[in-house]
Amino acid sequence: MDNNFFQEHAFGITTIDTGFARPCLAASHLIIEDNRAAYVDVGTTYSVPRLLDVLKKKNIPRENVDYVIVTHVHLDHAGGAGRLMQFLPKARLVVHPYGARHMTDPVKLVAGVLSVYGEAVFRENYGEVVSVPAERIIEAGDDHVIKLNGRPLSFIDTPGHSRHHFCVFDERANVFFTGDTFGISYKELDTPKGASIFATTTPVQFDPTALHNSIDRLMSYNPEKMYLGHYGEVTYTPRLAKKMHDSIDRQVALMESLAEKGEERHRLLFEVILSYFMDELRLQGCTLPDHKCRELLEMDVEINAQGLEFWWDNN
Repeated sequence: MDNNFFQEHAFGITTIDTGFARPCLAASHLIIEDNRAAYVDVGTTYSVPRLLDVLKKKNIPRENVDYVIVTHVHLDHAGGAGRLMQFLPKARLVVHPYGARHMTDPVKLVAGVLSVYGEAVFRENYGEVVSVPAERIIEAGDDHVIKLNGRPLSFIDTPGHSRHHFCVFDERANVFFTGDTFGISYKELDTPKGASIFATTTPVQFDPTALHNSIDRLMSYNPEKMYLGHYGEVTYTPRLAKKMHDSIDRQVALMESLAEKGEERHRLLFEVILSYFMDELRLQGCTLPDHKCRELLEMDVEINAQGLEFWWDNN
């Protein structure tokens, strides 16, 4: 395994490609403070060898990992937590109080994903989801603080993407680890104008009002950077925050415009969301061919369409 799957940043932060689905789709972040370490999000069970490999390359003993933090319990962020902790004898799992039960007993979490994707796709993408003993779990409510070798990490309740989502504020670096709250920004779509970004409206707990409020709360800290689950470090956060607000409103408006389209609704919604994202990329100066942009975006567009429809039909 070469070193191209992780990138170093300031303040002992490393972005690790978890290998989920395709390169540079899903990230774990490793924080190191004077030879003590914490992971923020961990990918799936298949991601564990990569995460341990980076630890080895940095000469950090496994027993020096104090925390495994999951921003929320969706399996592309938290599915590998139980397996990873089997290799980290001193680590505690830090999770939102609404997500903790799914870490000790992942049966319902797994069943939900199986019902959407089926057994074969689930096993290929996620593998076995291992439970975490309750005594190794810290439930981090709003404003909870832990210290990584003296370095404060604060947990901010940020619903909108899901009700079991927090973001982690690293005071020393003046950055947030945002999971999915601050949207999706793929490196392949960066241009000289900067990063592109769009809101993720994943089922089944998307709440546009809550997500707007969560973004505003993050920005009240005046963070210098954000570290996204999809994908990695982004800067110029005020510009991106505005784009996030616009993205939420635009996708909600598209859903509303197609609400009465019956059996054609999902297909039409997929197409208008994709068209909107493609238009935004062109305004940003993206020069990738259309077919490549579609390849990068189609999975997220499908998930967003599903989430918008679920929100519309249940509110």
